[in-house]
Amino acid sequence: MSEIDDICREVWNATEFVAIVTNGPDGPHVVGTWGDYVRKLGLRDDMVVMPGGKYRQTEENLRGDARITLLIASRQVAGTNGPGQGCEISGRGEFVSEGPLVDEVKESFPWARGALVVHVGAVRTQL
Repeated sequence: MSEIDDICREVWNATEFVAIVTNGPDGPHVVGTWGDYVRKLGLRDDMVVMPGGKYRQTEENLRGDARITLLIASRQVAGTNGPGQGCEISGRGEFVSEGPLVDEVKESFPWARGALVVHVGAVRTQL
């Protein structure tokens, strides 16, 4: 497990969009969610929790291959080569349909059918 560092937390707090990449039988599958959705649930040291709405292909992909990557970025955060910083968060993902995490998600997002959970394995800065 890897903890999410301060730079990535700063980007997380400023990002507008989160790209979510899983591996399917036909190659990479990319979906996304809004930054304010994930910020509302908070960022844990070694886990990211997101509301899971439609994400049916993502859920199916994670059953066959739990690897998942999130990509976030913000021009509001200074990067190493100029304006803008990004972070790649990778790890093992799962779609949880019941339990305390789902209850927490549904408090803020009653439309969610579950929680998309990422157990962080590595964090790398981009840009």
